[in-house]
Amino acid sequence: MATLSDARRVVVKIGSALLVDRATGALRADWLASLAEDVAGLRARGADVILVSSGSIALGRGVLGLPAAALSLEQSQAAAAVGQIKLAGAYEVALARHGLQAAQVLVTLEDSEDRRRYLNSRATMEQLLRLGVVPIVNENDTVATDEIRYGDNDRLAAQVAVTAGADLLILLSDVDGLYTANPQTDPGARHLAEVAEITPEIEAMAGDAGSGLSKGGMKTKVMAARTATTGGCAMAITRGDRMHPVRALSEGARATWFAAQGDPQQKRKAWIAAMKPRGRVTIDAGAARALASGSSLLSAGVSAVSGAFGRGDPVEVVDDRGRVLGQGLTRYDAGDAARIAKLRSDQIEAALGYPPRGPLIHRDDLAL
Repeated sequence: MATLSDARRVVVKIGSALLVDRATGALRADWLASLAEDVAGLRARGADVILVSSGSIALGRGVLGLPAAALSLEQSQAAAAVGQIKLAGAYEVALARHGLQAAQVLVTLEDSEDRRRYLNSRATMEQLLRLGVVPIVNENDTVATDEIRYGDNDRLAAQVAVTAGADLLILLSDVDGLYTANPQTDPGARHLAEVAEITPEIEAMAGDAGSGLSKGGMKTKVMAARTATTGGCAMAITRGDRMHPVRALSEGARATWFAAQGDPQQKRKAWIAAMKPRGRVTIDAGAARALASGSSLLSAGVSAVSGAFGRGDPVEVVDDRGRVLGQGLTRYDAGDAARIAKLRSDQIEAALGYPPRGPLIHRDDLAL
């Protein structure tokens, strides 16, 4: 079973009820400061950290003086527009105290369902992490409607974890994990410290109740666990309503740990390999050797392009004898790929009229 000390890329999900005082609607600044210190500790040991944070609507509701009752779609979007500024600013200040830079990333369900948007999101996240930035991800509630919503940040966090290739997802909650029954109503409910596999029996143990500020219940957390673990990412559910919640988890705080079903990179490459190719690129012997050693596919090594494919589509990679070497997601459409075939990176901008997007196929998007 994975541990926090082993994780090299960690996603932490923070719910509204942890960030926003239920009575006053104000930000819990002391709690956020303790979380920022935990993030700094993870970064200091070399781990990448992504935060998936609710709170924009809850904060905006207080600023705008909106009622405690359920809000209309328009009221929710207005509250999110105001609250998102406060939320991003609060994270920026809290992380800056530790020399960390925050970045705001707003997404909708469509961003993970559309391949081009998915690749854009993934590339942006990867670049931010490479630069040492801590991305703060939230659903774009200012534009999202029911048809394009995740609906809860548990499942959003799981999708972000899979997209980013994280090896651990932490759901900070108001409970310390999964029980065999609802512990508030069943005194015989047992806490589960580890879940090796999500079975129908495990799913049946989850309830639907959420808090007044959050939309997720245990059912959404188990659904998130299925998404994360299937994508090769372990997951933990633990109490977040304490100071330094991530540090507490590393020190043995009670939690339920869900085991990853394989390695995230292996899972991603298996997914790429299973796609139906939309085209083909033929590469020379030098490029074939470079791929075998773990390099990305550069345009200079491409000798021919065939098929009608778009950016982000799967294409076969074959050698000059026609042998299939693998399959990958291309960063250029068929027309542009053909234009830059055999060109060095410093020649691409002149050929296309825009700066290169990096290699034709990045090694992380290539299944050999």
